[in-house]
Amino acid sequence: MRAPMRVICFFVALLSTLLALNAAAAPDYAREKRWADEITPTLVVGDVVYLTQPAGHKFLALYTEAKNARAAVIVVHGLGVHPDWALIGALRSQLPDLGYTTLSVQMPVLAADARAEDYPALFADAAERLAAAVAFLKAKSYSKIALASHSMGARMSNYFLAANPAHGISTWIAIGISSGQFADGGKLALPILDIYGEHDLPPVLQQVDARAAVLMRHKGSAQIEVPRADHFFTGNENELVKRVSQFLDQKFR
Repeated sequence: MRAPMRVICFFVALLSTLLALNAAAAPDYAREKRWADEITPTLVVGDVVYLTQPAGHKFLALYTEAKNARAAVIVVHGLGVHPDWALIGALRSQLPDLGYTTLSVQMPVLAADARAEDYPALFADAAERLAAAVAFLKAKSYSKIALASHSMGARMSNYFLAANPAHGISTWIAIGISSGQFADGGKLALPILDIYGEHDLPPVLQQVDARAAVLMRHKGSAQIEVPRADHFFTGNENELVKRVSQFLDQKFR
């Protein structure tokens, strides 16, 4: 009886471990709801909309129309935050005044104590949300759509663009991509703006030349270092918006 009992105990332990891993890699919907409950009641600029993933999960997006818009921009936040956070809030609320409708989307998040290396498990989920955002804007008759994404959000965007050749995105603004590099660069068949701060994270700064080499293969791409800016463009949000809008103006004349 002892041997079977040891086997049973082994499988119980294995099952518990697998369940724990799955829980750690699953989006934290309760945390998403807390963000939504915090930001939507006091929203001043834009409208609250909810988009739906194939499995039925509805996620928050903030939609702000520009008058006579040149194009639309999907705005993507970084690790564990929300679609009106800091520099993301600046981009989504200021770009409409410069001629660009914005749709800032809630990306999947993990628990607050999750590590950055845990987030790739959410990339497929993130890609579904970006596809839903593109579909929403196309239904609004936008044929020109840009993607502006920060930090971990840039990594999620990188995954979406490389994995989906028919992604519907015209150009991508990668802001301080947290891995420091573009994955599957050969599959990124669109102009890219690689923008980062002078005092950005070490991985971002260490891989500047490697990213520049990728950009050389994509006509219309550019790389910009923003003086005095950190990874979050603290105090430099307006400068970030200015540089992004200038790049967009070149692409959507």
